[in-house]
Amino acid sequence: MLFLYKNVLCQPLAMVDVVRARKPNNLPVVLAESEVEAVLGEMEGDQWLMTSMLYGSGLRLMECLRLRAKDLDFEYRCVNVRRGKGGKDRVTTLADPLVKPLQRHLKLVKSMYERDKARGVEGVWMPDALAKKYDAREWRWQFVFPARRTSVDPRSGARRRHHYHPNTLQKAVKVAVARAGIEKKVSCHTFRHSFATHLLASGADIRTVQDQLGHQDVRTTQLYTHLLGRGASAVVSPLNRLRARPRDGLKD
Repeated sequence: MLFLYKNVLCQPLAMVDVVRARKPNNLPVVLAESEVEAVLGEMEGDQWLMTSMLYGSGLRLMECLRLRAKDLDFEYRCVNVRRGKGGKDRVTTLADPLVKPLQRHLKLVKSMYERDKARGVEGVWMPDALAKKYDAREWRWQFVFPARRTSVDPRSGARRRHHYHPNTLQKAVKVAVARAGIEKKVSCHTFRHSFATHLLASGADIRTVQDQLGHQDVRTTQLYTHLLGRGASAVVSPLNRLRARPRDGLKD
Protein backbone atom coordinates (compact mmCIF):
# COMPACT_ATOMS: atom_id res chain seq x y z
CA MET A 1 0.00 0.00 0.00
CA LEU A 2 2.77 2.41 0.89
CA PHE A 3 4.59 1.66 -2.37
CA LEU A 4 1.38 2.11 -4.38
CA TYR A 5 0.55 5.50 -2.93
CA LYS A 6 4.10 6.83 -2.76
CA ASN A 7 5.55 5.63 -6.07
CA VAL A 8 2.54 5.06 -8.33
CA LEU A 9 -0.27 7.38 -7.25
CA CYS A 10 2.15 9.96 -5.80
CA GLN A 11 -0.29 10.74 -3.01
CA PRO A 12 0.04 10.68 0.76
CA LEU A 13 -1.55 7.70 2.45
CA ALA A 14 -3.63 8.52 5.52
CA MET A 15 -3.56 5.46 7.77
CA VAL A 16 -5.57 5.53 10.99
CA ASP A 17 -5.39 2.94 13.78
CA VAL A 18 -3.13 0.65 11.76
CA VAL A 19 -0.70 -1.56 13.64
CA ARG A 20 2.49 -2.58 11.86
CA ALA A 21 2.90 -6.34 11.64
CA ARG A 22 5.84 -7.70 13.58
CA LYS A 23 8.37 -9.99 12.01
CA PRO A 24 8.74 -13.36 13.77
CA ASN A 25 11.73 -13.40 16.12
CA ASN A 26 13.40 -16.58 14.91
CA LEU A 27 16.74 -17.66 16.33
CA PRO A 28 19.41 -17.82 13.62
CA VAL A 29 21.18 -21.03 12.67
CA VAL A 30 24.68 -21.32 14.11
CA LEU A 31 27.41 -23.82 13.28
CA ALA A 32 29.73 -25.35 15.85
CA GLU A 33 33.42 -24.63 15.35
CA SER A 34 33.96 -28.20 14.17
CA GLU A 35 31.17 -27.74 11.61
CA VAL A 36 32.69 -24.50 10.31
CA GLU A 37 36.00 -26.32 9.96
CA ALA A 38 34.30 -29.18 8.12
CA VAL A 39 32.59 -26.86 5.62
CA LEU A 40 35.77 -24.88 4.96
CA GLY A 41 37.58 -28.18 4.46
CA GLU A 42 35.30 -28.88 1.51
CA MET A 43 36.12 -25.57 -0.22
CA GLU A 44 39.14 -24.27 -2.08
CA GLY A 45 40.62 -21.25 -3.80
CA ASP A 46 38.79 -17.93 -3.83
CA GLN A 47 35.61 -19.50 -2.47
CA TRP A 48 37.45 -20.83 0.59
CA LEU A 49 39.00 -17.41 1.13
CA MET A 50 35.69 -15.54 0.86
CA THR A 51 33.88 -17.94 3.18
CA SER A 52 36.75 -17.71 5.66
CA MET A 53 36.31 -13.93 5.59
CA LEU A 54 32.59 -14.27 6.31
CA TYR A 55 33.36 -16.31 9.42
CA GLY A 56 36.69 -14.77 10.43
CA SER A 57 35.49 -11.15 10.24
CA GLY A 58 31.73 -11.49 10.68
CA LEU A 59 31.00 -9.97 7.27
CA ARG A 60 27.73 -9.98 5.42
CA LEU A 61 27.94 -11.55 1.97
CA MET A 62 27.82 -8.29 0.02
CA GLU A 63 30.19 -6.57 2.46
CA CYS A 64 32.74 -9.23 1.63
CA LEU A 65 32.24 -9.10 -2.13
CA ARG A 66 32.40 -5.29 -2.21
CA LEU A 67 35.72 -5.07 -0.39
CA ARG A 68 38.31 -3.05 -2.25
CA ALA A 69 42.09 -3.36 -2.06
CA LYS A 70 42.39 -0.31 0.20
CA ASP A 71 39.95 -1.78 2.76
CA LEU A 72 42.36 -4.45 4.00
CA ASP A 73 44.84 -3.29 6.64
CA PHE A 74 47.40 -6.04 7.19
CA GLU A 75 49.49 -3.98 9.59
CA TYR A 76 46.67 -3.49 12.10
CA ARG A 77 44.88 -6.76 11.22
CA CYS A 78 41.57 -5.11 10.42
CA VAL A 79 38.98 -4.88 7.67
CA ASN A 80 37.39 -1.53 6.90
CA VAL A 81 33.78 -2.14 5.90
CA ARG A 82 32.46 0.73 3.79
CA ARG A 83 28.77 1.51 3.37
CA GLY A 84 27.55 -1.55 5.24
CA LYS A 85 23.93 -2.10 6.18
CA GLY A 86 22.32 1.28 6.74
CA GLY A 87 25.11 2.99 4.80
CA LYS A 88 27.44 2.87 7.82
CA ASP A 89 31.18 2.23 7.97
CA ARG A 90 32.82 0.05 10.60
CA VAL A 91 36.07 -1.73 11.40
CA THR A 92 36.22 -5.43 12.14
CA THR A 93 39.01 -7.89 12.83
CA LEU A 94 41.16 -9.65 10.22
CA ALA A 95 42.08 -13.20 11.19
CA ASP A 96 45.83 -13.88 11.32
CA PRO A 97 45.62 -17.14 9.29
CA LEU A 98 44.12 -15.18 6.38
CA VAL A 99 46.87 -12.57 6.09
CA LYS A 100 49.27 -14.53 3.88
CA PRO A 101 46.54 -16.14 1.72
CA LEU A 102 45.01 -12.70 1.15
CA GLN A 103 48.36 -11.19 0.25
CA ARG A 104 49.02 -13.96 -2.27
CA HIS A 105 45.50 -13.54 -3.62
CA LEU A 106 45.95 -9.79 -4.07
CA LYS A 107 49.12 -10.33 -6.07
CA LEU A 108 47.14 -12.45 -8.54
CA VAL A 109 44.32 -9.92 -8.62
CA LYS A 110 46.78 -7.10 -9.28
CA SER A 111 48.28 -9.03 -12.20
CA MET A 112 44.80 -9.42 -13.67
CA TYR A 113 44.18 -5.71 -13.05
CA GLU A 114 47.36 -4.80 -14.95
CA ARG A 115 46.28 -6.95 -17.91
CA ASP A 116 42.84 -5.35 -17.92
CA LYS A 117 44.41 -1.92 -17.81
CA ALA A 118 46.63 -2.75 -20.78
CA ARG A 119 43.58 -3.94 -22.73
CA GLY A 120 41.74 -0.70 -22.07
CA VAL A 121 39.17 -2.11 -19.67
CA GLU A 122 37.51 0.69 -17.72
CA GLY A 123 37.99 1.08 -13.98
CA VAL A 124 35.64 -0.48 -11.47
CA TRP A 125 32.22 0.95 -10.68
CA MET A 126 32.30 3.71 -8.07
CA PRO A 127 29.30 4.78 -5.98
CA ASP A 128 27.72 8.23 -6.12
CA ALA A 129 30.09 11.20 -6.06
CA LEU A 130 33.21 9.05 -5.55
CA ALA A 131 33.42 8.48 -9.31
CA LYS A 132 33.84 12.23 -9.80
CA LYS A 133 36.34 12.67 -6.99
CA TYR A 134 38.60 9.65 -7.52
CA ASP A 135 40.08 7.72 -10.41
CA ALA A 136 38.34 4.34 -10.65
CA ARG A 137 41.34 2.96 -12.54
CA GLU A 138 43.62 3.19 -9.49
CA TRP A 139 44.63 -0.10 -7.91
CA ARG A 140 43.37 0.79 -4.43
CA TRP A 141 39.77 0.92 -5.69
CA GLN A 142 39.78 -2.52 -7.31
CA PHE A 143 37.64 -5.28 -5.81
CA VAL A 144 39.45 -7.81 -3.62
CA PHE A 145 37.27 -10.57 -5.09
CA PRO A 146 36.73 -9.64 -8.76
CA ALA A 147 34.57 -11.50 -11.22
CA ARG A 148 36.34 -14.01 -13.42
CA ARG A 149 35.17 -12.24 -16.57
CA THR A 150 34.63 -8.64 -17.59
CA SER A 151 31.12 -7.46 -18.42
CA VAL A 152 29.36 -4.43 -19.86
CA ASP A 153 28.04 -2.03 -17.24
CA PRO A 154 24.37 -1.39 -18.18
CA ARG A 155 24.49 2.04 -16.50
CA SER A 156 27.34 3.42 -18.60
CA GLY A 157 27.93 0.90 -21.38
CA ALA A 158 31.58 0.60 -20.32
CA ARG A 159 33.28 -2.78 -20.05
CA ARG A 160 34.39 -3.34 -16.47
CA ARG A 161 35.39 -6.13 -14.12
CA HIS A 162 32.75 -6.25 -11.39
CA HIS A 163 33.00 -8.09 -8.08
CA TYR A 164 32.37 -11.82 -7.64
CA HIS A 165 28.75 -12.81 -8.15
CA PRO A 166 26.97 -13.63 -4.85
CA ASN A 167 25.00 -16.53 -6.33
CA THR A 168 28.21 -18.34 -7.23
CA LEU A 169 29.47 -18.26 -3.64
CA GLN A 170 26.07 -19.19 -2.24
CA LYS A 171 25.97 -22.29 -4.45
CA ALA A 172 29.52 -23.23 -3.47
CA VAL A 173 28.64 -23.00 0.23
CA LYS A 174 25.57 -25.17 -0.32
CA VAL A 175 27.65 -27.84 -2.03
CA ALA A 176 30.32 -27.73 0.70
CA VAL A 177 27.71 -28.08 3.45
CA ALA A 178 26.25 -31.15 1.74
CA ARG A 179 29.69 -32.71 1.32
CA ALA A 180 30.45 -32.06 5.00
CA GLY A 181 27.31 -33.99 5.92
CA ILE A 182 25.73 -31.12 7.85
CA GLU A 183 21.94 -31.22 8.04
CA LYS A 184 21.43 -27.66 9.28
CA LYS A 185 19.99 -25.03 6.95
CA VAL A 186 23.20 -23.15 6.20
CA SER A 187 23.67 -20.01 4.10
CA CYS A 188 26.51 -17.53 3.72
CA HIS A 189 24.96 -15.45 6.51
CA THR A 190 25.22 -18.43 8.89
CA PHE A 191 28.96 -17.80 9.13
CA ARG A 192 28.31 -14.27 10.43
CA HIS A 193 25.93 -15.71 13.06
CA SER A 194 28.58 -18.26 14.01
CA PHE A 195 31.25 -15.54 14.27
CA ALA A 196 29.14 -13.59 16.78
CA THR A 197 28.15 -16.62 18.84
CA HIS A 198 31.68 -18.00 19.04
CA LEU A 199 33.06 -14.61 20.09
CA LEU A 200 30.55 -14.38 22.93
CA ALA A 201 31.21 -17.99 23.93
CA SER A 202 34.95 -17.22 24.18
CA GLY A 203 34.26 -14.38 26.62
CA ALA A 204 34.19 -11.34 24.34
CA ASP A 205 32.32 -8.33 25.68
CA ILE A 206 28.89 -7.91 24.07
CA ARG A 207 29.63 -4.26 23.22
CA THR A 208 32.76 -5.33 21.36
CA VAL A 209 30.78 -7.91 19.41
CA GLN A 210 28.16 -5.26 18.67
CA ASP A 211 30.85 -3.01 17.15
CA GLN A 212 32.31 -5.88 15.15
CA LEU A 213 28.91 -6.70 13.66
CA GLY A 214 27.85 -3.09 13.15
CA HIS A 215 24.60 -3.44 15.08
CA GLN A 216 22.95 -0.15 15.97
CA ASP A 217 21.06 -1.65 18.91
CA VAL A 218 22.77 -3.95 21.42
CA ARG A 219 19.50 -5.89 21.73
CA THR A 220 20.16 -7.26 18.25
CA THR A 221 23.51 -8.59 19.45
CA GLN A 222 21.97 -10.02 22.62
CA LEU A 223 20.03 -12.43 20.44
CA TYR A 224 23.22 -14.46 20.09
CA THR A 225 23.51 -14.98 23.84
CA HIS A 226 20.46 -17.25 23.59
CA LEU A 227 22.33 -19.51 21.20
CA LEU A 228 25.12 -20.40 23.62
CA GLY A 229 25.25 -23.90 25.04
CA ARG A 230 23.52 -23.04 28.31
CA GLY A 231 22.04 -19.67 27.51
CA ALA A 232 22.97 -16.21 28.67
CA SER A 233 22.32 -17.08 32.32
CA ALA A 234 24.38 -20.28 32.31
CA VAL A 235 21.31 -22.33 33.30
CA VAL A 236 22.08 -25.95 34.12
CA SER A 237 19.26 -28.45 33.63
CA PRO A 238 18.07 -30.16 36.84
CA LEU A 239 18.14 -33.46 34.94
CA ASN A 240 21.95 -33.24 35.07
CA ARG A 241 21.85 -34.13 38.78
CA LEU A 242 19.79 -37.28 38.32
CA ARG A 243 20.97 -40.72 37.31
CA ALA A 244 18.01 -41.20 35.02
CA ARG A 245 18.34 -44.22 32.74
CA PRO A 246 15.69 -46.00 30.65
CA ARG A 247 14.56 -49.48 31.65
CA ASP A 248 16.04 -51.04 28.52
CA GLY A 249 19.53 -50.14 29.74
CA LEU A 250 20.30 -47.67 26.96
CA LYS A 251 23.71 -46.11 27.56
CA ASP A 252 25.45 -42.98 26.30
